Amino acid sequence: MDWSRRVLRCAVLRTAPGEDVLAPLAHTLCGFGRWFGSNRKLFQKLDAPNTRRLDAVHQAMHDAIRSICADVLAGRPGQGPDLESFERMQCELISLLAEFKTHFLASAARHDPLTGLPLRYGIEDEFTQVQKNCRRHKTQLYVGIIDADHFKRVNDSYGHSTGDIALCHLADTLRRIVRPNEPLFRFGGEEFLLLMQCRNREAAATAAQRIVQTVRRAQVPLAQGDSLVLTITLGLARAGEDEAMADAVERADKALYAGKEAGRDRYVIADEVATA
Repeated sequence: MDWSRRVLRCAVLRTAPGEDVLAPLAHTLCGFGRWFGSNRKLFQKLDAPNTRRLDAVHQAMHDAIRSICADVLAGRPGQGPDLESFERMQCELISLLAEFKTHFLASAARHDPLTGLPLRYGIEDEFTQVQKNCRRHKTQLYVGIIDADHFKRVNDSYGHSTGDIALCHLADTLRRIVRPNEPLFRFGGEEFLLLMQCRNREAAATAAQRIVQTVRRAQVPLAQGDSLVLTITLGLARAGEDEAMADAVERADKALYAGKEAGRDRYVIADEVATA
């Protein structure tokens, strides 16, 4: 609105509107341009082609209004094609931003704002897709439920803000360990769900052991150089080729509780307890 006000004053009073209107790279200097530049990666992640189009439309809008203001300040009337271009580009800019707003709101509903991990939304579709991939590549799908051990003690002893730091640290650690083709979700509270694709049971056990050990070794950094050791219990269940996700999750959950009862800081596959 401030930018538009200065453009209007230029048209009526012939006052200079500022560098974010007259400069050759004015589209990078205006308030929107600076904000868009600092958040461009988020736009590209959602829709790369429309991100490029948004940038081009915004620049074209600035080019048109710069030409108009330059004419006015030189004592010449603005040109009709410039005004038509400005109006057309401004209209498209608003339309593109409305589309991105819808994308961002949908993405926010599907991702945990604390850890950035996907939430339960669409998890069954993801499960079905991984299940198909496993059939195609003759691998096995293991559903893993990961739970942070004694997490209530962390919140009670250090406070919820430290608890949030610990959860983010755990999520980042898990993200680094798992492979790109293994979806990871925040399943609720301090629980995470992992869809592992493994050649066989032995490979699943090796991967589970690596996850448990890596989390134990990756201490959570706290203020004043302190650190917190966080451990997890991981319950795994192999999903059948046509098994419903709910059934596989239920068996993984039972394996998780078997691990809790066995002492935590370990993984469990089905009814077998294995200490990492």
